[in-house]
Amino acid sequence: MRSPLIRRLRLALLAALTTPAIAADAIRILVQRSPLAGSQYYTAPQRWRELQAGDRLELVREADNRHDRNAVRIDWRAQTLGYVPRAENRSVARALDAGERLVARIAALREDPDPWRRIEFEIFVVLGNDPALKGSKPGEMLD
Repeated sequence: MRSPLIRRLRLALLAALTTPAIAADAIRILVQRSPLAGSQYYTAPQRWRELQAGDRLELVREADNRHDRNAVRIDWRAQTLGYVPRAENRSVARALDAGERLVARIAALREDPDPWRRIEFEIFVVLGNDPALKGSKPGEMLD
């Protein structure tokens, strides 16, 4: 059984190959939008006022995580904010393990007592050469 992310990647690649080239060198395709898991246990509360929608996030694979073999940590400016939720991390973990080019950003920030509703992030697969990513650092805005 193929993962939903792999199916989306194949469809995106097919679309990219059959669509005439536009001015961009790369295509970013949204493959997942999720709430940030565990944000209350890491630096998100202390950095709340610095976070902005659009900030770049780093996806860090933790294959040796003793709680979840598919764990994917989410960092912002070299600080852990939380994790991809366990129920949604399998496809992302497999894509990272396969060397797929994934980028992530903060999609939404909400003042909410429920930590699962405070930060929402998006993950994109990058097809082609994305000059916007050269030299950029996690925490910088994505176009």
